Amino acid sequence: MMNKNTKILRFTTVGSVDDGKSTLIGRLLLDSKSTFDDQLNSIEKSSRKKGFDNIDLSFLTDGLKSEREQGITIDVAYRYFSTKKRKFIVADTPGHIQYTRNMVTGASTANLALIIIDITKGISEQTLRHTYISSLLGISHAIICINKMDLVDYDQKAFFSIVENFKKIQSKIKINNIEFVPISALIGENIIKKSSKMKWYKGKALIQYLEDIEISYTDNYTYPRFPIQCAIRPQTFKNDNFRGFAGRIEGGIFKPNDKIKILPSGHTSKIKDIQFDGKILNEAFSPMSVVMTIEDSIDIGRGDMIVKEDSLPIVTKEIDLIVTWMSSSPLENKKKVIIKHTTRETMAIIYSISYKINIDNFENIENIKFLKMNDIGKISIKTSSPINIDKYENNRNTGSLIIIDINTNETIGAGIII
Repeated sequence: MMNKNTKILRFTTVGSVDDGKSTLIGRLLLDSKSTFDDQLNSIEKSSRKKGFDNIDLSFLTDGLKSEREQGITIDVAYRYFSTKKRKFIVADTPGHIQYTRNMVTGASTANLALIIIDITKGISEQTLRHTYISSLLGISHAIICINKMDLVDYDQKAFFSIVENFKKIQSKIKINNIEFVPISALIGENIIKKSSKMKWYKGKALIQYLEDIEISYTDNYTYPRFPIQCAIRPQTFKNDNFRGFAGRIEGGIFKPNDKIKILPSGHTSKIKDIQFDGKILNEAFSPMSVVMTIEDSIDIGRGDMIVKEDSLPIVTKEIDLIVTWMSSSPLENKKKVIIKHTTRETMAIIYSISYKINIDNFENIENIKFLKMNDIGKISIKTSSPINIDKYENNRNTGSLIIIDINTNETIGAGIII
């Protein structure tokens, strides 16, 4: 029996196209017996239609019809599996450069990154980009899966050559805990149990690392933040005087009688009660979605934020960001955009581009005039109205935002606040 207190491990697979990310997840699902018979039958039929003699494991995660037809991953596919020791949620992210935005989405909630490298190709630019983004997003654990070892006859020199090349850039990223595992996802070597074909390898099989790795679950209880999604006023005789505020707690713990401040107005009050599914709670914490009522009659609406008086966010119009640019149109100075931060949207202007990251060596390139699609760089923005922020290292939720195109409403950038 699994320990009911076992923490769920959220991890994402990242790396370049065709390095074997979807195949690896398919192998984990299949060998952990986390697939249904009808699902396997469907995948077998799809594999035969594509002319494969054996099951194409990537079909277990490539759910979109267009993905199966093209043999690529476009969307982020979330899959769930478990062993006797642990439960897992895995995000299979696309490797193609034009879908980098989807990779950011998949990695944003991960505790660990599985960085997949095709041993016949080496470390690609997209692998470096994904690695850097994982580091930016605060992922502190990574397992470097050096895949397709069967294609080099399980040669240890080829494996250690990739390891040494990766270690050259390891000091320039903030992923402190890294393991290297030689695998063949297609055949299943070193996935669930140690491979007999790589006796020179002294580490664990991949699943053992996933089961045993100790993640510091930094549940954010230090920065209490409650962005308001909407005010609730039931139009019924029974609840004629009820006025509550609905939203998801993005940090900290809230209790009845807590002294609070409403931003941006600055009004103060106390929490009267906290409700979830019609029940009164003694406390609520991140990431619970609740309804709060307060002692005083204060005008509060979507985009406002309830915080504790003794733990205030930064209220500002000027923000420094590390941004991943996602639009085919370049980011330039003076560009006007919409900023979405928690539940608040406001107009903003880009007033400075400090540098972009050289993906080859992770060094800063300064004196640039624009960022092009998939570039990562530091920018400064000025919003038309103040927003309530934290640094990303303190609170992932209130320390991040997205940038939206004014004309198309398309998401064109994702930023973390520094």
